[in-house]
Parts: sequence; C-alpha cells; structure tokens
Amino acid sequence: MNREYHKNYSISLQRDMEVLIFGHAGKAVLFFPPRMGRFYDYENWGIIAALNDRITSGELQIFCVDSIDVESFYNHNVHPAERINRHIEYEQYILNDVLPLIQLKNNSNYLEVAGCSMGAYHAVNLGLKHPALFNKVVGLSGRYDLTHEVRYFKDLFDGYHNDNIYFNMPLQFMANMGAGKILDAIAKLEIILAIGQTDPFLANNVDFSNLLWNKGVANQFYVWDNYAHQPRSWRQMVRLYL
Repeated sequence: MNREYHKNYSISLQRDMEVLIFGHAGKAVLFFPPRMGRFYDYENWGIIAALNDRITSGELQIFCVDSIDVESFYNHNVHPAERINRHIEYEQYILNDVLPLIQLKNNSNYLEVAGCSMGAYHAVNLGLKHPALFNKVVGLSGRYDLTHEVRYFKDLFDGYHNDNIYFNMPLQFMANMGAGKILDAIAKLEIILAIGQTDPFLANNVDFSNLLWNKGVANQFYVWDNYAHQPRSWRQMVRLYL
C-alpha cells in the first residue's frame, strides 16, 4: 500500500499541519479523525488496514487529516466565540490547503468526505456547507449539533450562541434552509449516517436523518447493535459505507 506523509505550514492556522495519504488512485476520501484525534489514529486502530484491499487495488485513496479540536471546541480557556472562530480557521485550512493537495494527488474527480465521532460532525458540516465540492458524505457515530447537551456530553459553547455557531451546526442551519441552489446541491449528495443503538447520539441522528428527508434530501441511515462507537465497529463500518 502506498503511504505518504505530508507536513506543511498553514497560513490559516499559523502552525504546521500533518496529513497521511494511503493509496495511489481511486475515489478520494477526506477522512476526519474522532474527537481531539490525530491524523494517524485510523492507521493505528486498524481502520486503514480494514480497507487495504480497496486501497491497494486503486479503488480508494484516503487522506487522513489532523484535528485541532483541542484548540477550538474543547478549548474551555477561551470564550465560545473564539472557539468557533478557531474552527472556522480550521475549515479554511481544509479548503485552502488540504483540498488542493487532494487535487494534486488524485485525478478521479470524485471526492468523499467522512469521519467517525467528532470527525463525523466535521465531515457532515463541511459537506453540507460546500456540497458542490463533494460527491458523498459519510458520518459514523456522529453528533450534528454541538450545542445540545446529551447525557454527559455538554454544550460545547456553554450556552453561548451567535451566527458563526448557527452556520456550523447542521441540525440548525438545515432546519431553516429554503429551496435554492445549495439545497439542490445537497440533494445530489450520497449521504450515509450510521450510529449504535445505545449510542447517546442516536436521537440526534434520527432527528437529523428525518430533517434531511423533510427537506427532500435522501439519505441512508443505519442503526447498529449496541454502542458501536469504537474502532472495532468503525473497522466494519468503513468497509460497508466508504
């Protein structure tokens, strides 16, 4: 399996960022790590190995990016407005640095965005905000409104709300999205959501899937047995859904 490591300075983030690329050709997959995760987590957890046959055959090329969740959503030392601003800077890094890298390394003209746990949030949020850039969106064990408290998972903005937060919470901005070019582009995406039956985010996923259908956006929604919010389940999910 072809494996490439890239480290480049991001102007948007004012710091170095790292990416691992697996494969040489095929459908490009922008793969976000889980909560506060790193670009090497999916390799370490055997999730890349679970896709070995599809990667080595040239069916898939996986781009594993780093996260800065600890500097944004989980940085409780700064005001919530600064948290979402840092996330927006991260999105600019993805758009301005990572997507050009994908285009340089892959000429398939097919781009999928995916992630597990918090990575699912990143994938879905980016995919629905910029639907013209993608063909497919996959969210595994995700949470699509970070302002909702779910059991021991707190509102990541401590009750604070502004437009930047609103436009980065898929359950919020999709609820009020009217007919138009953006909704038409979202409707063309292949959207897959998967969640465990006892995952605290199950209701969040049910609400999100139903919301999409109510907006005329088809999606595939799968509920797995038990918790299914761990690498051993994701190793199975990626083979089915990526």
